[in-house]
Amino acid sequence: MAASEGRHSGRHSAGRDPSGPGGAGPDWTGPNDGDIRLSARVFGMVQGVGFRFWTMGKAEELGLTGLVKNLDDGSVSVIAEGPAVQVEALLDWLKSENTPGRVERVEDTLSAAEGAFRGFKAR
Repeated sequence: MAASEGRHSGRHSAGRDPSGPGGAGPDWTGPNDGDIRLSARVFGMVQGVGFRFWTMGKAEELGLTGLVKNLDDGSVSVIAEGPAVQVEALLDWLKSENTPGRVERVEDTLSAAEGAFRGFKAR
């Protein structure tokens, strides 16, 4: 779905197991109420230009958790979770001219956070 189409946000569902996925332990806190998840694919000249590491730095600066990785088709996948304001700030940055390389388009979906990450990683 195109960046300007089909964006939606979900709500955190109550009743989540506080031990986390698979009994992740006491330091796993899960998503906060109102946290959202961004699932995005970034297309353009975004591999081999430091895009993943700049994205990881921006996400960490915003206090987000998640993952950024190169895909076989030359695009980059970004999954980020946190407060809506910070997640939307990352999405705005991904679509801006401030990223390394050249972003041609961003396909994104917003949904309820799942709390599946600790920190933000680049693969």
